[in-house]
Amino acid sequence: MTQSPFTGVKSWIFDLDNTLYPHHSKLFDQIDQRISEFVQKLTGKQVHEARELQLTYYKEYGTTLRGLMMEHHIEADEFLEFVHDIDHSVLDPNPQLAEAINQLPGKCYILTNGTRKHAESVANRLGITHHFEDIFGIMEADLVPKPAAETYRRFLEKNGILPNSAAMFEDLSRNLIVPNSLGMRTVLVIPDGTREVFREDWELSNGTEPHVDFVTDHLDGFLHNILRELKN
Repeated sequence: MTQSPFTGVKSWIFDLDNTLYPHHSKLFDQIDQRISEFVQKLTGKQVHEARELQLTYYKEYGTTLRGLMMEHHIEADEFLEFVHDIDHSVLDPNPQLAEAINQLPGKCYILTNGTRKHAESVANRLGITHHFEDIFGIMEADLVPKPAAETYRRFLEKNGILPNSAAMFEDLSRNLIVPNSLGMRTVLVIPDGTREVFREDWELSNGTEPHVDFVTDHLDGFLHNILRELKN
């Protein structure tokens, strides 16, 4: 009998946006648009110039917010409140996902570059809020976003997680580099045929990078498969 590669995992760590909910809901598109509006108002640039600056900061700093903080010295609270003022009702409950997460052995966590408030709103809409031990957002990370190594370290230390008994689920390949180097199982969640709003050539992945252990286009189905493997 072949042992599941997830045998021994006690900590299940999930990114939020475009990972726990499907990309086609276009929830993150709303955030993206709000970020563009914020950058345009802050800098006074034309729409296309503001968009280019937004993408540049995202690429160089991990999030547009970090770039704006470093280059324009803005206060994070105003930005975060503005960009997460969106309509979460586009998300539908996902009982299959809730069932799978509930049955995973050990504890589950959300690790996001968004805010805890936004994560709670998403989890409430999906019907999975009570399944998580902790929601670790950008404020808990002291405004230092993934993929910075110190953010993962701070998260792991806060929750007492041993990386070699953890699995990380992400929709961005670069955010799995550090988890892989620490010894976590890494799962890239990319719905087939879609492109996340910020993904350019430098960010696209087919899951063949050495830091990506598994790829799925269907998170809840993937989790149910893990559960079946663990029971055998």
